[in-house]
Amino acid sequence: MKAMILAAGKGTRVRPITYTIPKPLIPILQKPVMEFLVELLRQHGFDEIMVNVSHLANEIESYFRDGQRFGVQIGYSFEGKIEENGDLVGEAIGSAGGMRRIQDFSPFFDDTFVVLCGDALIDLDLTAAVKWHREKGAIATIVMKTVPREEVSSYGVVVTDEDGRVKAFQEKPSVEEALSTNINTGIYIFEPEVLKYIPSGVQYDIGSDLFPQLVAMNAPFYAIPMDFQWVDIGKVPDYWQAIRSVLLGEVKNVAIPGHEVAPGIYTGLNVAVNWDKVDITGPVYIGAMTHIEDGAKIVGPTMIGPNCWVCSGAKVENSVIFEYSRLGEDVRLVDKLVFGRYCVDKTGATIDVQAAALDWLITDARQVRPSEPPAERQAIAELLKREAI
Repeated sequence: MKAMILAAGKGTRVRPITYTIPKPLIPILQKPVMEFLVELLRQHGFDEIMVNVSHLANEIESYFRDGQRFGVQIGYSFEGKIEENGDLVGEAIGSAGGMRRIQDFSPFFDDTFVVLCGDALIDLDLTAAVKWHREKGAIATIVMKTVPREEVSSYGVVVTDEDGRVKAFQEKPSVEEALSTNINTGIYIFEPEVLKYIPSGVQYDIGSDLFPQLVAMNAPFYAIPMDFQWVDIGKVPDYWQAIRSVLLGEVKNVAIPGHEVAPGIYTGLNVAVNWDKVDITGPVYIGAMTHIEDGAKIVGPTMIGPNCWVCSGAKVENSVIFEYSRLGEDVRLVDKLVFGRYCVDKTGATIDVQAAALDWLITDARQVRPSEPPAERQAIAELLKREAI
């Protein structure tokens, strides 16, 4: 059976992570989110997978290759161009445009197929969803999830009749205006016939272009609410919450990697730490080849990636620290995400620590250890000992 994973977006709402990591490769405790999707597809018999790529396409293709090691076949449709200097420039053509491009190249979608957005953890019963779609005789089906009414303003709402036929959409409506509490999860089931309604060679989106067209045509277009876990990482706060949920054991089918050295404390290989001289309260994951100096304090749920260095007196609480991060002496990080030169709070507000002249507190662990800050920085240092960045 055939499927498509949408992976061409720039992931602007997940910056700064997506400056260097394409959104489908964003790690959930060291494992890319798209890998979980590939595993789900394989479990339900979808072993021929097309992936449209654009932003940082080489990164995705280099990781998944042809899919052999994941037990599937994977092909890629690049959306963009190559400059004279050899640089690839992504030019995404929309989710529906990506589907049409694949079909125009050579007819690939020849039976019922599924399309998944590459930025969510899901445990959906795809087999049951496809069965329902076929029983309805649908040309297209949206898999929906019901959310509390107070949350509808964060999502695209789908309005259906009693038979499940799609009648309208509301994009992030207010609580008072919402006509439904069923939201679009970015999980779709299609028949090949739907492709004839997508124009070739133009930017065309599934949600904003194709679906309204199907409603206007009164096509057999349905949506089904299903009870499944859907962990979206569309924005930095979502990602921060996803890591937190995994560490707390709230996400099905996602195990904490490494070895549990104490209740709720997991480590990768060769972590350098004197457990009698640090204060660590789980759930915490510490990646391989990370050094935790004496006197450091770590409070979960927290993830510290591989090859990090946490100096004496540092405190990390409820935070996500990416690989090769060095946290200086007495730095306090509470509810933060550290990615390279950037420190992000759980609302998404970002500080460039280099531009703010704070790189002596957070820096690359591979650099020579910085000297003590000059006198004019002492006031800032004292403040940061008491307050989170």
